[in-house]
Amino acid sequence: MEKQPLPAVDFQTGTPGSEVNGPAGEEGASEPAARAGWNSKIEYFLAQVGFSVGLGNVWRFPYLCHQNGGGSFLLLYVLLMLLVGIPLFFLELAAGQAIRQGSIGVWKSISPRLAGIGYSSCVVCFFVALYYNVILAWSLFYLGNSFQYPLPWEQCPLQGNVTVKECEQSSPTSYFWYRKALDITDSIDQTGSFNPYMVCSLLGAWTIVCLGMFKGIKSSVKVMYFSSVFPYVVLICFLVRGLMLDGAWEGITHMFYPKLEIWADVQVWRQAATQVFFALGLGFGSIIAYSSYNPKSNNCHRDAFTVSTINFVTSVLATLVVFSVLGFRAKNMVLACVARNTVKLAEQFDGGFVSRELMPGFNYSDPGSVALQDYRDWFKQSGYLVPGNLTDCDLEKEMQKGVEGTGLAFIAFTEAMSLLPGSPFWSALFFLMLLNLGLSTMFGTMEGILAPLADRFKTLANNKTKLTVFACTVGFVIGLLFTQRCGNYFVTMFDDYSATLPLIIVVVFETFSVSWLYGADRFLDDIEAMLGWRPSVLYKYLWKYICLLAMLGLLGATTIRMFIKRPTYMAWSQEKASEESLEYPAWALAVMACLILFAVVPVPVGLVHAVLRERSTGTRREAEMGQYSIVSADESPMSDLSKPELANGSARRPS
Repeated sequence: MEKQPLPAVDFQTGTPGSEVNGPAGEEGASEPAARAGWNSKIEYFLAQVGFSVGLGNVWRFPYLCHQNGGGSFLLLYVLLMLLVGIPLFFLELAAGQAIRQGSIGVWKSISPRLAGIGYSSCVVCFFVALYYNVILAWSLFYLGNSFQYPLPWEQCPLQGNVTVKECEQSSPTSYFWYRKALDITDSIDQTGSFNPYMVCSLLGAWTIVCLGMFKGIKSSVKVMYFSSVFPYVVLICFLVRGLMLDGAWEGITHMFYPKLEIWADVQVWRQAATQVFFALGLGFGSIIAYSSYNPKSNNCHRDAFTVSTINFVTSVLATLVVFSVLGFRAKNMVLACVARNTVKLAEQFDGGFVSRELMPGFNYSDPGSVALQDYRDWFKQSGYLVPGNLTDCDLEKEMQKGVEGTGLAFIAFTEAMSLLPGSPFWSALFFLMLLNLGLSTMFGTMEGILAPLADRFKTLANNKTKLTVFACTVGFVIGLLFTQRCGNYFVTMFDDYSATLPLIIVVVFETFSVSWLYGADRFLDDIEAMLGWRPSVLYKYLWKYICLLAMLGLLGATTIRMFIKRPTYMAWSQEKASEESLEYPAWALAVMACLILFAVVPVPVGLVHAVLRERSTGTRREAEMGQYSIVSADESPMSDLSKPELANGSARRPS
């Protein structure tokens, strides 16, 4: 039976500085003496939007949209965002704002038995920060190489007077990425030496993050004024330029073409739900950390809808940009394909190998003038009868090559930009955009680590600058793993397995804890006391049933998929000059299992520790559940939150 709502909080006598520690009243769990706050609502929005809008909006969402039904996938994504994403986003915003603690403090305040949820969020954030900053290092490397003409990935290098075979068999952009940037091995088993260029780039990336986080949100938000806004300027520039390119509309048409049959595919639902989950940054603890710097009167309900909408619009904008540019690239590729095949056809006819009846009606003596559709119509009728291994030139297949993840950013898109006039300018603009997208997300990820630890331990709170420097140093040292020649394979492993399953588990526990253990009605009561109005009762049923069942379904589908099919990764074969799918070796599977276990184990450990402590101290569980209090009732402007007496809840009735 659901517990009764908490009685209304007496804001005049509340002592937020102490009550927020939770029922156990543990030392070290209190807020730092001078908790910072946002100087304005704009700063807060820049931080939340900067964290939620990341590289996935540019290179993951367009791919999923294109592969899973175009416009149909968009409708499915919006549906899941409204039913699952926004309610859970609102839940995390409200929890952080009400308790004004990081993820550890929030769940410990609701119940000491739930403290492990916050620690799991910190572990996952650390794993993500390790490999995410490597992507920033790659962007830095490409940004540095963009200031030369011609771009180093526009042409294949020569070995003597002969073109390098690996480059000739693949493409200049693929060769530069795999051989020059990564100098990659043929498999994850082949370790290889450290790549000095990547080591230096990684050091630069961590240095930027450290300097940006040096004084907490006060310094990081200054960087976000640029890092959160600049990507939109670049995307709009690319969209305007992209729409003027030949093939842009074909690319956009291919992307948005609806395929309603995909709604019957369970895997499409799983991919859409996963994208909603990661796009909003649920489970990381960063949302909670950022909202914890807000005053109690901030309308977090409106924030949930606003940030989610901005995130979705950004994804659509990025998709338009990506497919307008990729449409241009694909159109160039297929027209080159038509020209090559037309030359072969003319040679076969001149040699007497093709009869006049099989020859097309278009002017095959001028390969550059042949229209794509004319060639494809002829090829479908007679192409297979002509000797010489003629090929079909399919725009759709060309657009599907390398349009996900690093393949999109560092191969397909770089190749498209090399075809544009003034290619170094567009290249520098693109990689500067990637750097800023990743940087604002990294700030949020690091805040998801630093804020909970500083809130939980007084020593760390008093030495937060040292904590930041130490965390960045440790991140760089461990991150050297990814700068080996096989490092890209470890990035793939961490991306696929160190975060997905643990984060889903964390959000399942969060949802269950608030909606069932604490009570959805009580949580809505607390939000009403905090905001002055009560959100719709619909949230109660969404949290208790729809969101929880959806997350359990996603957890089950993800787990089953991992066990049904042995995990694989895409490896670059130097001899074949192409990618091939390889199974992870046994030791790599053991590493994956350890990553998942290490991220999840704080939840049961925290539970067992709290139970044992209860028994040793004789504390009743009923007295511990849900005794947090909303920490601030003063209608203070955000700028006042930076003052110690307000930030620590000291501005209350004199004794």
